[in-house]
Amino acid sequence: MPLPTRILRVLAFGLAATIAAGCASLPPGADSPKAWSSALAHPGQTRLGRQFENAARGHDGNSAFRLLSAGVDGFLVRAQMIDAAARTLDLEYFIFRQDETGQLLADALLRAADRGVRVRLLVDDAETHDVDDQLAALSAHPNIHIRIFNPFTYRGHVPLFRGLEFAFDAARLDYRMHNKLMVVDNAIALVGGRNIGDRYFQVDPESQFGDDDVFAAGPVVKELSGSFDEYWNSALAIPIAALRRDGLSAAALTAYRSALDQHRKALKADGIEYARRIATGEPLAGMLAGRLPLVWAHAELVCDSPYKGRIEHGEATGRLMHHAVADATRAVQSELLIVTPFFVPGPSGMRLLADLRKRGVHVRVLTNSLESTPEPIAQSGYMHYRRPLLEDGVELSEVRARLGNARGSGETKADARYGNYALHAKLFVFDRKRLYVGSMNFDERSRHLNTEIGLIIDSPELAREAAARFESIASPADSYQLALRPDPARGLPRLVWRTEERGKRVEYETEPGASGWRRMKVDLLSLLPLDPEL
Repeated sequence: MPLPTRILRVLAFGLAATIAAGCASLPPGADSPKAWSSALAHPGQTRLGRQFENAARGHDGNSAFRLLSAGVDGFLVRAQMIDAAARTLDLEYFIFRQDETGQLLADALLRAADRGVRVRLLVDDAETHDVDDQLAALSAHPNIHIRIFNPFTYRGHVPLFRGLEFAFDAARLDYRMHNKLMVVDNAIALVGGRNIGDRYFQVDPESQFGDDDVFAAGPVVKELSGSFDEYWNSALAIPIAALRRDGLSAAALTAYRSALDQHRKALKADGIEYARRIATGEPLAGMLAGRLPLVWAHAELVCDSPYKGRIEHGEATGRLMHHAVADATRAVQSELLIVTPFFVPGPSGMRLLADLRKRGVHVRVLTNSLESTPEPIAQSGYMHYRRPLLEDGVELSEVRARLGNARGSGETKADARYGNYALHAKLFVFDRKRLYVGSMNFDERSRHLNTEIGLIIDSPELAREAAARFESIASPADSYQLALRPDPARGLPRLVWRTEERGKRVEYETEPGASGWRRMKVDLLSLLPLDPEL
C-alpha cells in the first residue's frame, strides 16, 4: 500500500474509532443475492486429481510439497497451473495488480474460462481502486465469478475519496483479507506470501520482493479448498456486480480481451518472452513428472476465520491462526528462525520470545531494514523493540536494499544489480524439523486486523532448505547484524549495524543506507501510538 495512503488510513483510525464507537457495519452489497458454491467435489475425475490421489495412497496419506523461492518461478507456476486446469480454479489474493504479469495471468484466466473452467476469484478491496474496471470486465464472462472482500462503497479511482470513506467507517474497513491462495481442480495448490504483481514475482527491475510459495498436492488441498469456500460464501465476500452501478458489460469484456491481446503482443515485440517460458511447462511439468522432486510430509492448515474480527471481540467462535503458530513456537527446543518483512511483536510476541530465550532457545529474526522496507510506517513500530530484543539475546538481522550476493534472494543476478530489494516472505523454522510458510507477518496487524492463511509442514528436508535460505540472506554481505556496543560515555549501550561491504567489515551508528529525511520521518511516526495498526 502506498505510504501516504497507509499513513492516512492509520491516522484516520483514531478519529474513526471515536465516531464508530467500535460498531462495524456490514459491507455494501451484503444483502444482494449471491449463489452458494463449493470446491470440485470429485477431483479424482480430473487428470491432476487422479495423479495425486494415487500417489498419496503410497505415502501414508501425507501431502506433497515443494518450496518456490525464485520470484519468476512463482509467476510461471501460476500461469502453468491455470493452463492445466480442467474443471475449476479458485484464487484468493490481497492484491491482484494489472501490470505485466498481472495482465498475463488475467489473460490465462480468461482463456481457461473460455474452455469451460469455472473460475472463482476473491480479492480484498484494500488496493482495487486501480483494477476495479478490469475485474468487472472479467466478471462479465459467464464462467468467471469475482467477489470483493469487505468492499468500500466508493468504486472510483481517487485514493483521497477512499481515505475519507475509511475515516468514517474504520471499524469495518480496517479489517482486511491478507490471504494468498490458488487451487486447481481441488487437486493442487499454491499458498504463501506472494500477491499478484511484478514486484512479487521479482521481474520488476526497480523493486524486488523476496518471497516464498509452497506448492501442495494431496489431502491437504481439500482442506485449503474448504478454507476458500468458507471465505467465498461468507457475508463479507460481495459479488462485484452488486457494487457496480453500471453493471457487467459484454462490451467491456470484449475491450478488455483486446487490451490483453495487445499487451501480450507488445511484450513479445519487446523481447520479453513470458509466453515462451510458460509454454515450456517448467517448472510445473518437472514437479508433476518427478524431475523436480516433491517432499511428502504431514501438514497442518492454519488459517483465520473470515469473521476473525468478531472472534477477537468474543462475538463469535472460530479459528484464529496465531494461536496455532504460537503453539508451534512454544514447542521449540533449540532454535527458532523467523523471516518476516514487518516485525512489530507487541507485548504477547515479546513474552513469547523472552520465554524461549529463558529456556536457552537460539532465536534469530530476519526482517527489513529502514533502507529496504516498502513500509516505513511499519518500521516506526519495529524500532521500539530492537533494544529489548537484543538485551534478551535475540539475534536481529535487517536485509539490505542492495545485496552483495544474490544467492538465496530469489532474484536473478542481472536484476540484483538494479533497484531495491525487500523481504516479503513469512517463514518460521522450528528446530530445523518443521516450518511455517504463509501470509502472516509477525506484527499486530496480522494478529488482530488481517485474516491470514498458511501451512505448518512436518518436514526436516523443507525446514533445512528454508534455513539455508535464511543463512544466505542473513549473511553479512546481504544484511545488517544489529548489536549493542558498550558506550561508557553515554551510560547505555549504543545500537550499531554491522555488515560487509566490498569484503570489509563495516559498522554504522545510525540507520544505514537511508536518507536523513527518511530517518526523521520514521522517528516522528515512532512517537505516535500506532503499534495496534502496524
